[in-house]
Amino acid sequence: MADVAKLRSRLKRKPIVVAPGVYDAFTALVAEQSGFTTLYVSGAAISYTRLGRPDIGLVSVCEVVEIVSVMRDRVDADLIVDADTGYGNALNVGRTMRLFERAGASAIQLEDQEFPKRCGHLDGKVLIPAAEMAGKIKAALDARRSRETLVIARTDAIAVEGFESAIERAALYRDAGADVLFVEAPKTRTELKRIPPALDGVPLMANMVEGGKTPVLSAAELESMGFALVIFPGGIVRALARMAREYYASLAAGGTSEPFRSRMLDFTGLNELIGTPEMLALGRQYDSLARPSGRKRGTRR
Repeated sequence: MADVAKLRSRLKRKPIVVAPGVYDAFTALVAEQSGFTTLYVSGAAISYTRLGRPDIGLVSVCEVVEIVSVMRDRVDADLIVDADTGYGNALNVGRTMRLFERAGASAIQLEDQEFPKRCGHLDGKVLIPAAEMAGKIKAALDARRSRETLVIARTDAIAVEGFESAIERAALYRDAGADVLFVEAPKTRTELKRIPPALDGVPLMANMVEGGKTPVLSAAELESMGFALVIFPGGIVRALARMAREYYASLAAGGTSEPFRSRMLDFTGLNELIGTPEMLALGRQYDSLARPSGRKRGTRR
């Protein structure tokens, strides 16, 4: 497991933490190699890529646990894991926390929607009572093994009950013990600016969705407003989706990948990225230990 203690302390100091969205071990590896030390395991991105479906609560807890486990085996970065609604009531939330923490999560994010949930930037969301969400937060806190595994409380109330209600809900979740607060989908720069002064005492998270309901601001702008953490959860999927569509269209039109070669890694480049030479060398090291000097493979005494 990564040194999750660093995430809690890191959120207390500048600069703002920028966490790109990832959805499997490959994207996590590329993001870490790009210099990011905190990654956001996006439930939406998992739904898009694993299921080819929208973010409407179709992904199961076990699927996410499997993905987080594989990521943790490959990267050392802190993993903030989208836990949707916790996959049920407060008892389910406790189980989700235990499973995610064992898998290697540094933080889990819970939201106050009814199940099945919807992406925070889709219409038609329905909320659970604020008191029920506070109970879920407490269940997560009670279930975690380490205080350094953070609980992020998200409210989707702006779209359903309005901005003031969202602030009231977030304050209640802070009082319930949430380590980080996330007010989803503010509609204007002004609303973004109003969030930090209204919710002091814990780090605040912002969500940047290209084409979503919130204006996309830079990390520096959000830091100046008072946010400690910003995520770009689905950006990698949108980037790869465009690239993939263009690649397949080119291949279909020409019957060859040659016109696209300048925009691709070649075979060697990809193997270097994922560490194939190093792994093969490690395998040879163990193989030499298994074969005593002077004895050929396959011979018997």
